[in-house]
Amino acid sequence: MKAFLLLVFIILVGPIQWLQAQDAYKKSILEFQHELNEEYKNPIESPLSIKDWKAFEGHQYFPIDEKYHIVANFEKLPTANFFQMKTKANSIKDYDVYGVATFTLDGNKYQLNVYQSHQLRTQEKYEDYLFLPFTDQSNGAETYGGGRYMDLKIPSGDTIELDFNKAYNPYCAYATGYACPIPPKENDLKLSIKAGVMLLK
Repeated sequence: MKAFLLLVFIILVGPIQWLQAQDAYKKSILEFQHELNEEYKNPIESPLSIKDWKAFEGHQYFPIDEKYHIVANFEKLPTANFFQMKTKANSIKDYDVYGVATFTLDGNKYQLNVYQSHQLRTQEKYEDYLFLPFTDQSNGAETYGGGRYMDLKIPSGDTIELDFNKAYNPYCAYATGYACPIPPKENDLKLSIKAGVMLLK
């Protein structure tokens, strides 16, 4: 009898816990979206022109989709791999290729280089910050033609969390005059990432 009651308990509680986890994840993405919108509504932080800032009501986002929340295998490179990333301002920014993230999406295997900024790693606030710029087949139609970015943290093990629901546009998607890093060709995904910030219309 006790075993039967335990089984019933597991059957009833399991779906509840799963729904709670789903709700918590959705809430975390909605908080990210809210914070990004608030940044652009703040005249001190916003890259928008005065005209666009006054008209800005918020970014457009793809529907939140957990399939784009990925735990990827992560290989930290044993030695620093210096990389000079070109920018939209025809300047160069210094990075290291810190490691490589490998993951499977829709049955296909993909690989992305993860970068560490030489400039930011000297600041205490960003010493564990990693940068993932990427392009995909949604660019130019549903998302910004120049690709999008993702902010990451240095992982403690051999996996790293990639959440494309948190993919955002560079400032260059909204205004000129910014030195936005151009995603390297190695980070061009041969699929459409229908997650994160959409093309501003």
